[in-house]
Amino acid sequence: MTDNTDTVNLIERAGKGALEAGGPEDAIAAIVSEYFEVLGDRQAHLAEGALKENERQYFVAGAFMVTPDTRYHMLVGNRGFPPEQRRLTIPIDAAHPGWVFENRAPLILRNTDDHGEFRQYLRSSRMGSSIYAPMIWRGHFHGQLVMAAQARWTMREEDLKVLRALATLAMAAWIAHDGPAWLSEEYPPEDADLLDHQGVS
Repeated sequence: MTDNTDTVNLIERAGKGALEAGGPEDAIAAIVSEYFEVLGDRQAHLAEGALKENERQYFVAGAFMVTPDTRYHMLVGNRGFPPEQRRLTIPIDAAHPGWVFENRAPLILRNTDDHGEFRQYLRSSRMGSSIYAPMIWRGHFHGQLVMAAQARWTMREEDLKVLRALATLAMAAWIAHDGPAWLSEEYPPEDADLLDHQGVS
């Protein structure tokens, strides 16, 4: 993002897409698709040390929604994840998504190498920079918007601020489209990619 006008336009587009969506996952996907295209330093991969050998810059984004039994986070409305991870499912207390759930707070990892507790859940590769923003309604934690990039130092505080704003929009859209009822019918998904606390080894 470059200025306030860009941010306002992003939120407007995301909101319009969510309102016109046919259901809760489509609404989340509409919001995710908008921020997926613009958040993060798009030149970060050019910095020395941002990418290791055989790495390339790319992004992933989506929402990790809390399953009805409160045992897992389940991926919804993603962009950039491998097709077989459409329903990536991880323990509710696993790694940094688990921290966001426990603390009900946003989080930024500018360089995941600096965080020994970081776990790789993406089957394609380890990501180098990530942000997380909780979705909370009436005191209940429903999920979180996430975004990550392979290049270190891609995600910035300004990106997290935008993601936090979009998380409130996503929360409203989720409730408006009766996301909890949809999730109760969708879970457990037949195509779940269920990983443990250690993630991809």
